[in-house]
Amino acid sequence: MEKRKYYQPEIETMPVEQIKKMQSEKLVKQVKHVYEHVPYYRDLMDKKGVKPEDIHGIEDLYKLPFIEKSDLRETYPYGMLAVPLEDCVRIQSTSGTTGKRVIAYYTQNDVDLWEECCARALIAVGADKEDVVQVSYGYGLFTGGPGLNGGSHKVGCLTLPMSSGNTDRQIQFMTDLKATVLCCTPSYAAYLGESLHDMGYTPDTISLKAGIFGAEPWTQENRRELEKSLGIKAYDIYGLTEISGPGVSFECTAQGGMHVNEDHFIAEIINPETGEPLPEGEKGELVFTCLDKEAFPLLRYRTRDICVLTREACPCGRTFVRMSKPMGRSDDMMIIRGVNVFPSQIEAVLINEGCSLNYQIKISRVNNSDTFDIYVELPPEQFDDSVKNLTAKEKSLQAALRSMLGIGPDVHLVPPKTIARSEGKAVRIIDERKLHD
Repeated sequence: MEKRKYYQPEIETMPVEQIKKMQSEKLVKQVKHVYEHVPYYRDLMDKKGVKPEDIHGIEDLYKLPFIEKSDLRETYPYGMLAVPLEDCVRIQSTSGTTGKRVIAYYTQNDVDLWEECCARALIAVGADKEDVVQVSYGYGLFTGGPGLNGGSHKVGCLTLPMSSGNTDRQIQFMTDLKATVLCCTPSYAAYLGESLHDMGYTPDTISLKAGIFGAEPWTQENRRELEKSLGIKAYDIYGLTEISGPGVSFECTAQGGMHVNEDHFIAEIINPETGEPLPEGEKGELVFTCLDKEAFPLLRYRTRDICVLTREACPCGRTFVRMSKPMGRSDDMMIIRGVNVFPSQIEAVLINEGCSLNYQIKISRVNNSDTFDIYVELPPEQFDDSVKNLTAKEKSLQAALRSMLGIGPDVHLVPPKTIARSEGKAVRIIDERKLHD
């Protein structure tokens, strides 16, 4: 029996003009729904001088005001709700890694559509009902576990709802039940790979063939390492709690960017400074508009993720626009000693120098001056406990980082497995300066 290539082929391969027509029709209805049921957004529209009747299709999207995370915090807990609370069946919440948590609400229809998006992602990496899907994202308020769990059910896979952590149990079920698809954060996948290796397993002795990894930034170098360590093809998935969760976009077997589920979401790229829409192929900030969400329908939500959109034909046959991996965030810039520093710059140097991407940035303040330390874990084959050799490597890396950043961090090369592995999102930056007190 031939494997399914698409979960909903009539939608996933729809001609682009039809997609845009569908989006326009849905947008007109959604703007009316939000204007009538969300007073906070109605006020934003009124201040901008725009009414629902001014929106005739996606060509008028630019007229609508943006929504930002600060708006969601200001309206906490019910201010953005667009249906009666008794119509809601679920909440999910952000991790709170960048501030106060945000609550998103779901009707049953919202949950069903979200799970369909995740089912598309699973089919796109080659899964079908004969597969065993190990979901090692966190469950509970975090969207990762519930989203992929529901998608796996829709495809008909045997689902292992492991959640994160308890690595011994993860490996026992993975090997005993012959899991074929692993869903978790890339940092936890790397840790599982290390743990399997330490227990004597090799890629040939486990059944995994694919991994769906998201919820934190990861690079092409990470992809190659994970594919080698686990003997799989590693695929990206993207989502935000505010928009629904994982499955807003997903990678296919071409591994050439993530297809946005355009029947449910409109993706835009804007200039993060001016808010002006940018043409296809230009790098800028990603903005999403929800077309089908009933309970928590955000219009023009600024993700702060920097990426590129393309409509170049994909070998998989899907016609949905593709987004690149996020290339950083418009709000993840650190100002250290007056210099703008992005984690993506540090990762570029680490990759170029052949270093592990298990690293941690620690910033503190002593006598009104910033301290800037980077701890980089050496892979086992590179670890040399000779002080002389380590010092030379640290100085070399420090010089490369100074050249890239304009300031020199103190670099500390540490033994394998020294930096704590995350069971959720990897904690890369520890800022102890208390700048907002």
